[in-house]
Amino acid sequence: MNTQELPIRRIDHIRFFVGNARQSAYFYRNAFGFEVVAYAGLETGVRHEAAYLLRQGDIHFVLASPLRADHPDNQRLLIHGDSVQDIAFEVDDVEAAYQTALAKGAMSAKAPTYHEDEEGVYVHAAIHTYGDTIHSFVNRDRYRGLFAPGFKPLDPERYSPRTFHPVGFKSIDHIVGNVELGQMDRWVHFYEEVLGFKQLISFDDKDISTEYTALMSKVVQDGQGRIKFPLNEPAPGRKRSQVEEFLEFYGGPGVQHIALSTDDIIATVRALRHNDVSFLHVPDAYYEMLPARVGQIEEDLHELAQLGILVDRDDEGYLLQIFTKPVEDRPTLFFEVIQRHGSQSFGKGNFKALFEAIEREQALRGTL
Repeated sequence: MNTQELPIRRIDHIRFFVGNARQSAYFYRNAFGFEVVAYAGLETGVRHEAAYLLRQGDIHFVLASPLRADHPDNQRLLIHGDSVQDIAFEVDDVEAAYQTALAKGAMSAKAPTYHEDEEGVYVHAAIHTYGDTIHSFVNRDRYRGLFAPGFKPLDPERYSPRTFHPVGFKSIDHIVGNVELGQMDRWVHFYEEVLGFKQLISFDDKDISTEYTALMSKVVQDGQGRIKFPLNEPAPGRKRSQVEEFLEFYGGPGVQHIALSTDDIIATVRALRHNDVSFLHVPDAYYEMLPARVGQIEEDLHELAQLGILVDRDDEGYLLQIFTKPVEDRPTLFFEVIQRHGSQSFGKGNFKALFEAIEREQALRGTL
């Protein structure tokens, strides 16, 4: 498919469907440094749910919760817990993008809808992807408001923005989806055929394995290289892999983690640790072998070891990355913090150390 048939400008926002949006907004503000900038709910004329718009750098999260027992998405809370519901794309023309996607084989989640208020017109449609995750197409070229109809700037009486302390996140680097055994190639084909993405890289169970578990992964990206979606599926192993654990507790395929980029990972991780964000731990031996493996880097290795930051190098440069523990009680959604110094890869040299760290957490949970 010619990528110009469905031009995607960027990831517009990620919508989370959660049990208590107000408390989730408090968590993402105080732990991850997001500014809570807008609200939609009963006071703004929205009757079925409450939602908060959060912003940091070019990243926008929408946290939404049902207000009534008959909300159409209530069942996903029972199945998944708090989870990513929608990865929304800003497009030039919502109707054209929607019709093109359907013609290429996508299933409709919502037909094009025009939402209008005193600030103009906001256009929205959606298609299904893996599990019950969706991709919305949105356009607000004719909308002057803050985000969308129903959202109003935050009233300090509802939610004081004064304690907002950003931690340095700039943009979404990539979003990882976990799918069932045998389904990875199906969804790679979906992104290629429906959205015009291309496969960037592939990892098999020889690349991503430990003594006990393994998985396979392929990465697709849009034509501009701005949107990257790794897709994982489990591979046979001696014990239950992290993908199998996710699929069990999530109740099917879904978004496993979101990688957020920063220009200063040391400052960002220091701020996050100060905010009580918990990270996976790798052994000290990892850092003893690091100089021989990655060569010269700008950062101080002792400081990286203190903070638990991983390093990997490819032909184009190096990257630094660290992974949080799951951000809720279910071992499902977590976050990655990443800083790139030229490298466009995903830390292949760190896979073994990372997955062994995840296995140690699985063992503590009794799910390995």
